[in-house]
Amino acid sequence: MSDDGSDCVLKATIKQSCTTVNTSTALTVADSSKLAVGMTVTGTGISGTITIGASGETVALASGVKQSNINYPAFDANMSDNQELANGTTTKLNFDEEVLDTNNFYDTSTYRFTPLVGGKYLVYAYAAFTGVSNSQLVECNVFLHKNGTGYAQNRCNLQSNPGNAMGLYISRIIEFNGSSDYVEAYGYINTNNSTERVMGTNDRFTGFGGYRIGT
Repeated sequence: MSDDGSDCVLKATIKQSCTTVNTSTALTVADSSKLAVGMTVTGTGISGTITIGASGETVALASGVKQSNINYPAFDANMSDNQELANGTTTKLNFDEEVLDTNNFYDTSTYRFTPLVGGKYLVYAYAAFTGVSNSQLVECNVFLHKNGTGYAQNRCNLQSNPGNAMGLYISRIIEFNGSSDYVEAYGYINTNNSTERVMGTNDRFTGFGGYRIGT
């Protein structure tokens, strides 16, 4: 069969020389034939699930080919400046600078990620807390809140030996419904003086982000 530039109409088998197929019946690819990348299949009754490979097989991408939608949606944000916290009070962390926001689901004014694609996401946050001077930092915590409620927490207690600064990191797999679920990052600090701060002038110290890992 040669490709004359017109649609190939086929009832049973398709040869790889065809570029476009119109068929109203099931499409069967003969053992000796291939469906080439870029080939378009159109017609009535063509819907359902496309299965690539079988159990135990490996599906390989050719050199230079990339899967475009892996780990999306995704976001990453940091702070543009230090944030002063009220001593002994859990406070939302102001991640107001976007590094990455593939689908515009992160809001830099509310510091909230609301993904409109449902599924499970790996979400992380990290922050550096300081009492500014030695022996002043007593306790610090970093939290992930889902829909306004505490979901996960990482804590450091230095009461027996107060210090100057401490960095905390947290990550969790969180499921989102794709419509109203959201996540925020919070912090808590307790010091021996009147200076309680999250260091935000460098993205090595603070960050908040996440990405979809599956359904």
